[in-house]
Formats: sequence, structure tokens, C-alpha cells
Amino acid sequence: MLIPQLESKWSVVAGVLATAFVLTMMAAGARPLSAQTPPHAASNAPQSDSDVSHPVDRSQDQDQESTETLKVNVEVVQLFFNVKDKHGALIPHLNKTDFDIFEDSKQQTIKYFKAETDLPLTLGIMIDTSGSQLRVLDMEKEVGASFLENILRKKDEAFVISFDVDVNLMQDFTNSANKLRHALNEAKINTGGVGCSGGPIGPQGPIPCSSSGPRGTALYDAVYLASHDELSHEVGRKAMILLTDGEDQGSRLKIKDAIEAAQKADTICYVLLIEDKQFHYGYGEGEMKKLTQETGGRMIAVGNKVEKLRKAFDEIAEELRSQYDLGYTSSNANRDGGFRKVEVKPKQGDYKIQARSGYYAVGKGQE
Repeated sequence: MLIPQLESKWSVVAGVLATAFVLTMMAAGARPLSAQTPPHAASNAPQSDSDVSHPVDRSQDQDQESTETLKVNVEVVQLFFNVKDKHGALIPHLNKTDFDIFEDSKQQTIKYFKAETDLPLTLGIMIDTSGSQLRVLDMEKEVGASFLENILRKKDEAFVISFDVDVNLMQDFTNSANKLRHALNEAKINTGGVGCSGGPIGPQGPIPCSSSGPRGTALYDAVYLASHDELSHEVGRKAMILLTDGEDQGSRLKIKDAIEAAQKADTICYVLLIEDKQFHYGYGEGEMKKLTQETGGRMIAVGNKVEKLRKAFDEIAEELRSQYDLGYTSSNANRDGGFRKVEVKPKQGDYKIQARSGYYAVGKGQE
């Protein structure tokens, strides 16, 4: 049963040129999502001075230089990345002169560089509640809640989405670890049916609800929705953590649509591959690796071991607090909406760079 729509950024935006997601609430407290928006989102990069002054206020320090937005007089591309040695250990204390930046194989001039560990962080916790997660869901809830309690600081925010046959916003942006824990605890296994109304709009128009095969784990749809309708409106450091076995079953969108939405929202994707061997057949790992590599994150296989899950969360927390922040002005001034490949290269040392593969050069009026 539907109740009146919530007054939030998830409400319907009337207009001919754009239609937003419809957010409703079920009796159990979760809010099912259905997508009726074009598959594009406002990108964090490149941006102009007028674009980056986004109405996100998490600090009262108005007299200090904002660390949440980059205010410059030119369009810039912003890139958060980690640097690791050959053993996978994070390398701190590097500076601007240690790197070169390339866009579509053309070297660019670094405009700013900073080793950031305290920029506000926006997190999305995405928890798989399909039938295959029955015996590992309680573990995911407990360890995930503890992770949020430990990582969230005063200016940080997080939200929780569950996905199965539906995609449900369990808790919108909040700094409250208690609310986030409650949302995770409310997540329940769902293997029931789903209606056909309100399917997402894909690159070629509306995607039919009657996709081939059963609909059981709308993983790609969940990544798209979280990226497009939540994270694309935020600024600063953003990450999405998926707790799943990696198998999509019945999404109306494809993995490429999910990756594109995450890239346009400038969101790092991590996947904690949690498998109950009774259900898992080894599918989906390739897609999850692609999702994480293209967005600057990682896939970490944890099986069904709580110790491995805790360790994986600890590694993610360390990476998110040890990022470098680099910005440059693209030598290609054409804002045609096309994808630009970006590569950060160390000038010396056997370093591994963990960064997103590129960005979409979206100009004003193309959002």
C-alpha cells in the first residue's frame, strides 16, 4: 500500500524534459524505488565555479575555506585516488611532483594536489537481500553497522539501500549510526514478485519489464539508482559498498549502465563478495571486478567468514581515509558528453594507482 510521497530529493520533479524517481514507502518501513529518469547524472567533473557551489552544508565553519567544494574560475576535473606498493600497502606523503596526469593519452597540467584524509565522506551501503543471502545476511548487518559506527565522523553521511526483486531505500542520508544500524536490521530476505510499472529509462528508451529470465536480484538497477538519484547530487568524496554475491538476476538495466551512472556521479564502488556456497555458482565476479576497477574501487572476496568481512571493511576504511585529491583543467574544452580516459602515472617507483578510469565531459544543459 502506498502512502503520500516524501518531501525529499527523491520526490517527483514535474516537467517535460526530466522525470525524477518516484519514492514511496511500504508498510514495513522500506521505500521501494522505481526509475523513470534518463540514464545520466550531473557529474562532479568537470565543473565550473557556479556548478560546484552545491547546497550541501555539513559544517558551521563558514569563515574557513570550504573543503567540501572546489571553487575555481575554470572547469576542472577532480580525481580521488590511492597509491599502493607492490605488496598492496598504501603509500602516504607523496606530492604533486611525484605524478603525471593524462587524459586520452595527452598529458595535462596538475592545478592542485593534496593528500586528503579528512574531507567529508558520503557513503552508500548496498545490501543484497535476495534468497541467496539467507544464511549470511545477519553477518552482513552486524559487521556493516559496526563499520559505519567506526568510520563516520561529524561531517560524514551515509544511506542504506537493500536490493532483491525490488530496490528499497531503507535509510536516507544521515550521520546517525543508530539510524543506519536500525535500517540494516530492518532489511529482510525477499524472494517475492514485483510489479511491472515504473521501469528505468535506458539508453534506447524505456526498458521492458518482461526481461528474459527470472527477476530475483536487481543489483545493476540498485547501483544505477543509488548513483543517479542519491550520490549524483552530493559533492566531495563518495563511495558505494555492495555486500552481495555479485550475481544479478533480472535487472532491467545492464552492467554498463550501472558503471556509467557511478562514473557520472563520481562514485567509487567497492564490492564485498559474500557467498553462501549452497547458492553461489561463480557467476557475476567478472562484472563486479569491472564495476570496481572502472570506478576506482576494489572487489574483495570474503566468502562467508565474518573475520574476512571485518578485515575487508577495515581495508576500505583505510583507503577512504588515505586518498590523494588531484585536479586539472582539461586541454580538451569540448563538452560533448563523451567519455574521457584518465590515467595517473607515478614518475618513479613501482607504485600501483587505484583510481577511476575516466569521466564524462558533460557541459551545462546536458545534465
